[in-house]
Amino acid sequence: MSDKSKKIKDNPSEKDHSPPHAKLKNKDYERELKNLHIELVKLQEWVRHTGLKVCIVFEGRDGAGKGGTIKAITERVSPRIFRVVALPAPTEREKSQMYLQRYAPYWPAAGEVVIFDRSWYNRAGVERVMGFCTEEQAKQFLEMAPIVEKAMINSGIILIKYWLEVSPEEQTRRLEARIEDGRKIWKLSPMDLQSYNRWYDYSRARDDMFAATDTPWAPWYMARSDDKNRARLNIIRHLLSQIPYEDVPREKVKLPKRQKAGDYQEPNYPFKFIPETY
Repeated sequence: MSDKSKKIKDNPSEKDHSPPHAKLKNKDYERELKNLHIELVKLQEWVRHTGLKVCIVFEGRDGAGKGGTIKAITERVSPRIFRVVALPAPTEREKSQMYLQRYAPYWPAAGEVVIFDRSWYNRAGVERVMGFCTEEQAKQFLEMAPIVEKAMINSGIILIKYWLEVSPEEQTRRLEARIEDGRKIWKLSPMDLQSYNRWYDYSRARDDMFAATDTPWAPWYMARSDDKNRARLNIIRHLLSQIPYEDVPREKVKLPKRQKAGDYQEPNYPFKFIPETY
């Protein structure tokens, strides 16, 4: 493991009950994020070099910050190694399958990190709360998930599950911003509006999910996400601490000399340049 990764080693069993910190300044966030991005690239090279299989699950209420956290993780790594999965609603064919069947093809092979932006835990959350499955189906899922996850881990997959915890006040602020900001309106779905007033139904579903699937082999890690920047840094730091990795030796890179033009001449061609408005 690199010296940097040793420094960020966390104790996964330690419960953090400390009060929230002051809002993180943007310049401090950018500085820390850059350092963590360097470590994520090191992790990427180690995953490719050793053939590790990593599966990361992100769950949380609407507006908890899952998408932004995933974007922060994947911003500087290769999409050929880090792959994000955000499945749409199941088709009629998929509804007829065993529930977890539609997720299995996306689980990682050697040398891959797969990140689920919502996952098979839809059944424990939105499907249960909004009536897209029966109580019996939800119960069966909660019994089955730990068994399937144990099989995933036994196959060599490193499975890491995160729940982003947002307060009702901050969720309201973020959903209202989606209504008012033209850049974010696509994030607001009819389902978000229907589920917004069912806060405590989702709380009960979350509690049942934790009770049934927070296992020693696949524990849930919770991150407070009212401060999105601080949450992103904390999650990336924790993620790096959960996967042992080392620096992969690389040859020193030096740009070769560029060839001489020889008899090449720039063509007199009417290239269609885009307008330079800025």
